[in-house]
Amino acid sequence: MKRIVYTIKNSSWPLMLFDALAVNAAYGLVLLLRYDGLLHYIDVAYVHTYKWLMIPYAVISVTVFWLSRMYKSIWKFAGFDELIRALFGSTAASVIYSVMCTALINIAYTDYSRMPLTFYVFGYFVQLAAICGIRFIWRFVFSRKKSVRNSRSAYIDRILLIGAGEAGQITLRTLRMEKDPREKIVAVIDDDPAKWGKYVEGVKIVGGRDSILSAVEKYKIDKIYVAIPSATDEQKREILGVCSETDCKLKNLPSAYLSLTGKIDTSSFKDVSVEDLLGRDTVRPDLNEIFKFIKGKRILVTGGGGSIGSELCRQIASHEPETLVIFDVYENNAYNIQLELKKKYPQLSLHTLIGSVRDSRRLEQVFKTYKPDIVYHAAAHKHVPLMEDSPCEAIKNNVIGTYKTAYAAMMSGCKRFVLISTDKAVNPSNIMGASKRICEMVIQAFDRKIREGKANEIVRLFTHGETDRENTELPENVQTEFVAVRFGNVLGSNGSVVPIFKKQIEEGGPVTVTHPDIIRYFMTIPEAVSLVLLAGTYAAVGEIYVLDMGSPVKIDTLARNLIKLSGLKPDVDIKIEYTGLRQGEKLYEEKLMAEEGLKKTSNELIHIGCPIPFDVDIFQKQLVKLMTASYENDENIREIVKETVPTYHPAEN
Repeated sequence: MKRIVYTIKNSSWPLMLFDALAVNAAYGLVLLLRYDGLLHYIDVAYVHTYKWLMIPYAVISVTVFWLSRMYKSIWKFAGFDELIRALFGSTAASVIYSVMCTALINIAYTDYSRMPLTFYVFGYFVQLAAICGIRFIWRFVFSRKKSVRNSRSAYIDRILLIGAGEAGQITLRTLRMEKDPREKIVAVIDDDPAKWGKYVEGVKIVGGRDSILSAVEKYKIDKIYVAIPSATDEQKREILGVCSETDCKLKNLPSAYLSLTGKIDTSSFKDVSVEDLLGRDTVRPDLNEIFKFIKGKRILVTGGGGSIGSELCRQIASHEPETLVIFDVYENNAYNIQLELKKKYPQLSLHTLIGSVRDSRRLEQVFKTYKPDIVYHAAAHKHVPLMEDSPCEAIKNNVIGTYKTAYAAMMSGCKRFVLISTDKAVNPSNIMGASKRICEMVIQAFDRKIREGKANEIVRLFTHGETDRENTELPENVQTEFVAVRFGNVLGSNGSVVPIFKKQIEEGGPVTVTHPDIIRYFMTIPEAVSLVLLAGTYAAVGEIYVLDMGSPVKIDTLARNLIKLSGLKPDVDIKIEYTGLRQGEKLYEEKLMAEEGLKKTSNELIHIGCPIPFDVDIFQKQLVKLMTASYENDENIREIVKETVPTYHPAEN
């Protein structure tokens, strides 16, 4: 009873009053029509039965409708669920009414008479039409008022919706119901010919993907919404490729959104990223096998606050490692990923440490304290122009830092050491790429000495006046496995061109490209991290894993696509300027040196580069020379690097 009173107080009483009158009026109308509308022809016994049940039936009907939650719906947004409730409530009330009539007749034979069967049947349908009609008329009036209001708005973005499936229908319905819309879907595209020419939520399906360009022109489209979450990567890429030829702003519904939430509104659509236009499918290794390897392990990630390192930490943290140690020299980055992981995984044994991979004492302390089973070495200076201006810093941090971290891992009994390398290590033309090639050679040198049982011959590098200290004997039966992972430019990473281009577009341009013909291989951060984890799980010792990144992408095309995805026109709204190649930059990157060759793996997109033979003993002497020159800030450091890396040819711009 309290709930009924509460419902009445909350503005449902007019609808309840209408229902009480409507259910009786429905049966009264049917009775009157049965006698051609002539009241005096109606049998008196029928009239007595009808009059006696009016008030009880009104109370019972309202109660049944309330139990069916018909007074808790927002009828201006009424849909299929509300129709089902109304159908159920009306049916239940009509059944009760027929039972009441029968019971009344059985009690009093003289004054009342059994009602005709048509009275119940037609009465039910008239009652259903009355109680549903008033509710859906309310929705219709609301929609019309909203349409009129929208038509008077100063400006509404006209949208082309791609996808007439479940996601598309929900999108249409939701967009219509928004309180203050500034967008209107005016046409729908779907590849199913059976749907062409038909309407979904009042909007016409005008054709398949071949009709996108003509539809944009015909309907004066401002935005394109892609609502096909079940489509394959290739299908989406083809459709987005067509859409990118228009001047419209693109929005895409993430693949898993509908299956995860079951709800869609305009905020569910995300800007189409340039990653969606890559010319290949995403690499998806078997992560279950990867994380079986990670689960229960003690793991150290150097450079754990960077773009690759932080993603490594996220994926590792989600699969129950015994301990995760984040090691980074930049406290802000380390602090941010620490806060994120602590919030998401409160039970995780997480340790965030500040330190440099160039500090032997700090590394020894960390390895001695946490004894990691696996090390992912992501710490490195990666910015090509900056390293060209500070070549000695590239050697100190990348080469010497990698060597010291690898040595500490070996001395602590670490099981697996994974180096993150780059395609710039192939025939390097800049000091950053050359330093990463030397890092790969460090990994191969450690691997060879350990496999030959000569780990004691691995030179220990000391800097800043360090001297040999006690307790430096090798552990028994050294078995640390060393592997490297080589991949191309990572979209969205710190220092990559995409964030730079986006910022330039936001500022109104110009977008700066070094050369109209410069090309690069690209991959996404999740792909890069998956590949690193795959190498850490399956790679045999001394190997370099290489991702087949498909066709290279012209940076000029990348910039123009980003401008188009923002709904602007290249060279019209946003200018593109060519600034010339930077020092140490080359027009193209190579995935593998010709002399390395490739071996296949079970994943056709992932290959293994065969190690290039070199004299490890001579290499170690060259490392000592490199270290000394870098810490003396020798201006001729490039010449010493060339002695160590024969394939290094500094670019002269």
